[in-house]
Amino acid sequence: MKYAYLLIDFFTISVPFIYSFHPKLNFYKTWKAFFPAVFLTGIMFLIWDVYFTSLGVWGFNPDYLIGLKAGNMPIEEILFFFCIPYACVFTFHCLDLFIKKPIPLGVEKVLTPLLILICVMMSILYRNHIYPAATFLLLAAVLTLSRYILKIGWLPKFYIIYAVLLFPFLIVNGLLTGTGLEAPIVWYNNNQIIGFRILSIPVEDVFYGMALILVNLLIYKHLLSRRSAAQ
Repeated sequence: MKYAYLLIDFFTISVPFIYSFHPKLNFYKTWKAFFPAVFLTGIMFLIWDVYFTSLGVWGFNPDYLIGLKAGNMPIEEILFFFCIPYACVFTFHCLDLFIKKPIPLGVEKVLTPLLILICVMMSILYRNHIYPAATFLLLAAVLTLSRYILKIGWLPKFYIIYAVLLFPFLIVNGLLTGTGLEAPIVWYNNNQIIGFRILSIPVEDVFYGMALILVNLLIYKHLLSRRSAAQ
């Protein structure tokens, strides 16, 4: 059982990594943009992770860990911020090639400000619960940056692809939070979360995941466009 979290990381990235070299996908050719993006995003989210772990908002069950740590972070948790974004950005890369009709721009123009408003309201409503307060505020900020400052044009596709990603998310995050296991690999302090769960997953994780993947994609797509312009 000590290899449980490590195996989840491994199986999350194994298939995307193998198919990165598929001649119709060629994801490996974008690695020069992906690796800086995942490194920068990983640093930001690991600082968040270290801080919240130190506060006891969440923690890790040693029964499912191999025991290697960097500070208060298990090596498996550090790998999480590489393996999950790799699988998700790879999925975005693949589906971006095949999705020809994203949600209409008119729908996105309503959906994005609505999401921002909901996130701000939830952050205020749960201001005494640090995880939902910080998570909803973060997502509101990232969506505002994406839509109104950077004015990216691929948000309609992002919403569709993130909806697709929620299916493997339920499996991976479900295992991490205890679905099908005797105890969770990652436990949460019930006093610091909303308390509503999807299977064993705190509902905040859905919005945390959206912010994590969107930040990765913002940097990744920016670096890709710079490389294209330089060629």
